[in-house]
Amino acid sequence: MPDLPRVGEEFGNYRLGQRLGRGGMSVVYQAENWRLGNVVALKILAPDLANDDIFRTRFLQESRIATGFNHPHVVPIIDSGAYDGLLYIAMRYVAGTDLRQMIAELFGKADGCARGKGGSMHLVAPAAGVLGASAVVGTQIPIATGWALAAKKRGTGQVVACFFGDGATEEGCMAESFNFAALHRLPILYVCENNGYAIHSPLSKRWATARLCERVATYGIATHRIEDQDIFAIHETALSAASAVREGAGPVFMECLTYRWREHVGPRDDYAFGYRGLEELQPWRESDQVERLRQMLPKDETERISQEVEGEIEDAFNFAEASPWPDQSELLRHVYAS
Repeated sequence: MPDLPRVGEEFGNYRLGQRLGRGGMSVVYQAENWRLGNVVALKILAPDLANDDIFRTRFLQESRIATGFNHPHVVPIIDSGAYDGLLYIAMRYVAGTDLRQMIAELFGKADGCARGKGGSMHLVAPAAGVLGASAVVGTQIPIATGWALAAKKRGTGQVVACFFGDGATEEGCMAESFNFAALHRLPILYVCENNGYAIHSPLSKRWATARLCERVATYGIATHRIEDQDIFAIHETALSAASAVREGAGPVFMECLTYRWREHVGPRDDYAFGYRGLEELQPWRESDQVERLRQMLPKDETERISQEVEGEIEDAFNFAEASPWPDQSELLRHVYAS
């Protein structure tokens, strides 16, 4: 088994900087091409998978179609190949919005990703390819569709991913957007996270049938339904869909069934309100994908990941608390009148 290179070492044409973490089959570093002087995100197939033909094939497939699914600061590929027995992908590295800026935005602070003006409903990270959320239910669908049209006209090769809940599918803008996207074969992946409730209203009181994919298919859009929230099935389906979209197949729709453990907004339980019972939650809790993945990893690895994540979260909250409030002059900045 080949050894994973260490921070500071040279790996082919690259000098490794900080390790950004492991995502799926890859270990990601910030690195510098010592010949060209540019900074990249270097993804290396994990050594424990380096001799596995299945993972090598998947990694090579990902090197051809990957965009934005693996790390929030990674965008299109610059270089790929093999060195010292390990496959690698070099991608342009963008110093995008980090957790510090996101939490500072939740606090309404000046160092937030929207300078404290957006709050939780309008998180944005354009450098990382995140257009931002829209507070009005369903309106991210036409916005994302418009961005897909722009990407097609510019010929950037980008695929737009748009996420929304089952409640958003009842908005008229979804029908208009889906028809437009299918008509113009736009490069967009629509992902519906169907948790069965629009706030407190169950599907049984809102839909005549639960055959959402069937309705979407009438627009001429390819559909996929994943009923058991299997993260590996979702990953494989998303990669395949993104590849098809990028090759000009037009939009693809994914319906991913899931369940909301807590209340609509906030950290509390709401099962005492009478609109649903704990018995609904139990099968979803038993198929918790975070716990499933935890059981697949060595204990020391999960402990290391937990410590890193907890440390990053604590650091972000400390940063947000120390961040200053926006100055009064900010009231008139970024305000436009027609």
